[in-house]
Amino acid sequence: MKKITLSIAIALLSFSVFAQRNNNEVNTLFKSGEVNSGWYAGLSINYSQLGGKDAFFMGARGAWLINHNIGIGLAGYGFISDLDPKGMINLPDTDMDLAGGYGGLMIEPILMAKSAVHISLPVIIGAGGITFTDDWDWDDCNGHNYDSDAFFVLEPGIEIEFNIIRFFRISYGVYYRHTSNIEMQGVDDEVLKGFSTGISLKFGKF
Repeated sequence: MKKITLSIAIALLSFSVFAQRNNNEVNTLFKSGEVNSGWYAGLSINYSQLGGKDAFFMGARGAWLINHNIGIGLAGYGFISDLDPKGMINLPDTDMDLAGGYGGLMIEPILMAKSAVHISLPVIIGAGGITFTDDWDWDDCNGHNYDSDAFFVLEPGIEIEFNIIRFFRISYGVYYRHTSNIEMQGVDDEVLKGFSTGISLKFGKF
């Protein structure tokens, strides 16, 4: 038993010495004086459901890329759905839409960024607003707004990303939108919470 213990100790000591000779520095995410910067701007379109009705989210994002493996920037989405209000009084006899938007800080870890196909993990932390609107006129952007509310949002996601050419990438993602409760007539207080899926087009220096 003593011989076995001694042999293991010698082996571990030898491995330690070998490792120190071949790697004298502590490995870190950002090596001193060797920060590689890049950037990108992108457009996104996502599909989700709000209160059982189809909803489309149009978004934009931009980020500073650090050493190819993390992005820090801003992202935002606008959305619209033909979800009808429930239990609201004094409403006109017309179709109404549930509309709003949100945005904030985006942090995006990127795994194996130099591979042709890789994974990114964007997280949006921010705030937004939601309202019912009717008689929307796309020509003059006028409409009548009714009850509305503001909310906090946290939206993590996972994307599979394809390097098409050096300055252009396409990603497909799945996201979960978590918000504070909505205090507004006509909708459930958790109407904005749920999954979405969509594609993004990214242009920049990767």
